[in-house]
Amino acid sequence: MKKLKIVSLLVLIPAVMLAQGLLINAPNRNTTSLNGNWNYIVDPYETGVYSFHGAMYDQVDPKSTAAYYNNYHAKNRQELVEYDFDKSPVIKVPGDWNSQKEKLFYFEGTVWYKKSFDSNLPKDKKLFVYFGAVNYRADVYLNGVKLGVHEGGFTPFNFEITAIVKPKDNYLVVKVDNRRRKDAVPTTNTDWWNYGGITRDVLLVQEPKIFIQDYSIQLKKDDAKTIGGYIKLSNTDADEKVTIAIPELTIKQDLLTTAGGNAQFELTVNNIQYWSPETPKRYEVIIKTSQQVLKDTIGFRTISTKGPDILLNGKPIFLRGISLHEEINGRRANSEKDALALLTKAKELGCNYVRLAHYPHNEYTVRLADKIGLMVWDEIPVYWTVEFTNQQTFNNAKNQLSEVVTRDKNRAAVIIWSVANETPQSEPRVLFLQNLVKHVKNLDASRLVSAALLTRNENGVDIVDDKIGEVMDIIAFNEYRGWYGGDLKNAPDAKWVIAYNKPVVVSEFGGDAKQGLHGPKENRWTEEYQEYLYRQNLAMIEKMPNIRGLSPWILMDFRSPRRLLPGIQDEFNRKGLISDKGIKKKAFFVLQDFYKKKALQYR
Repeated sequence: MKKLKIVSLLVLIPAVMLAQGLLINAPNRNTTSLNGNWNYIVDPYETGVYSFHGAMYDQVDPKSTAAYYNNYHAKNRQELVEYDFDKSPVIKVPGDWNSQKEKLFYFEGTVWYKKSFDSNLPKDKKLFVYFGAVNYRADVYLNGVKLGVHEGGFTPFNFEITAIVKPKDNYLVVKVDNRRRKDAVPTTNTDWWNYGGITRDVLLVQEPKIFIQDYSIQLKKDDAKTIGGYIKLSNTDADEKVTIAIPELTIKQDLLTTAGGNAQFELTVNNIQYWSPETPKRYEVIIKTSQQVLKDTIGFRTISTKGPDILLNGKPIFLRGISLHEEINGRRANSEKDALALLTKAKELGCNYVRLAHYPHNEYTVRLADKIGLMVWDEIPVYWTVEFTNQQTFNNAKNQLSEVVTRDKNRAAVIIWSVANETPQSEPRVLFLQNLVKHVKNLDASRLVSAALLTRNENGVDIVDDKIGEVMDIIAFNEYRGWYGGDLKNAPDAKWVIAYNKPVVVSEFGGDAKQGLHGPKENRWTEEYQEYLYRQNLAMIEKMPNIRGLSPWILMDFRSPRRLLPGIQDEFNRKGLISDKGIKKKAFFVLQDFYKKKALQYR
């Protein structure tokens, strides 16, 4: 009976859960940046949403002078007001508070942000405030009015503010809470730093009364001569003319939206140059209505599987990858410059693919991967032991998946949607992931779906037979032979049984090394041990059934409060092929040589 209840709950969730409708392609819209200095107040006791009455705390009325979102200034000396944003210190947005403010290095809790701005909004226009990401929960207020709440630290969201914004002296207040929770996604237990703050761009987006909200423009999955998709206009129930044009392909087609502002299309193409890592060709795409022109740059390619092969534009490929965290120089990476620095290191390694772990990375990262030619594994943070029986946890995961698919679906670089990492097997977990897979395939059937699974060992044989593999396009798993168990000496002779005749990708392997620490290859933590571990694991991986790619753990050392060994880890996970200071370790060159060989094999 309990099992049936779980199934029915998951199936009945609405197909899309995007608050106010996410505006895609925000960078190419009519925007004004709110980045820069914001005032902030650290609020570990939640004083900003509670008032003190004797010995009791009561939630305040929104008009109360104690509510920080009101930006209240005392009108006379008799009024008690115990905060002042304008006299409070400032912090950079985008950015994390941990690396900017020494006192906040370990802080988990609430920090209030405030930004003042003016707005010369024409009467016939609409205005939205758009956040690239806030970690983790954001309660957003404008001029004392609550706009809404967003949960999830790595996906974008927006709110319309047309009816609230004033010509002068607007104040935007964001209550940011990065506390870890058991029912959240990710849950309390992770292996990366919990950077708090408004970590990505904040934009004011001006739109016409009827505007282009969303669109999908991609090659059809099994038809390399047809571009298909849809365009969705907002705020219209009448028929509206929409023109889609790709000048370089001499394509121009008029469409007519139906009720609700939707229009679907199929365009036959000839002489198209397909996107690939070797030639990351992209085309200017123009969408035009009577009130708006919106441009994008889109590449076209097909991605599919056939038996054990991954096919890009119909040709077998090998995924020469690396896993990435969105961290650089001991802080959350937050700019285009940061993204380019990380991806450039991956290209130097010889990668044609990156795994964005363990959450959606900045839109800069995906757009740059599109531009420079790196295929992308896009992942949501269903990580380790989330609450698989909790309906709200599933809703949260599904919403984050919806938001990243909405944002990234027009990027040719994205070839894999990943729904989880290292989740222990159980019946509720299988149902949870099955329904995420069903949801993402409803949103976007043109890409592959996977998850980083776990292996098991039986009588000396490594086995991959996770039931969730039945609905995966790629069988991916993490294995840490030589670090979390297993013998390195005999690794090349390991026996593997994989239950599915599908492409296999080793989504993680690796071991720690302190850059600059040298010694015999048998000594843990040395560069020589990591180098030996890579040689032996690569020899083993080459013999695995159906192996078609790997993304070792990880490009660079990154902060983790789980990693405490003094003088070695010092709160860093040291599995990087490059140190946190940017210095390459010996294993970097082992993997680089391996990828040179693979590139020749799959020319």
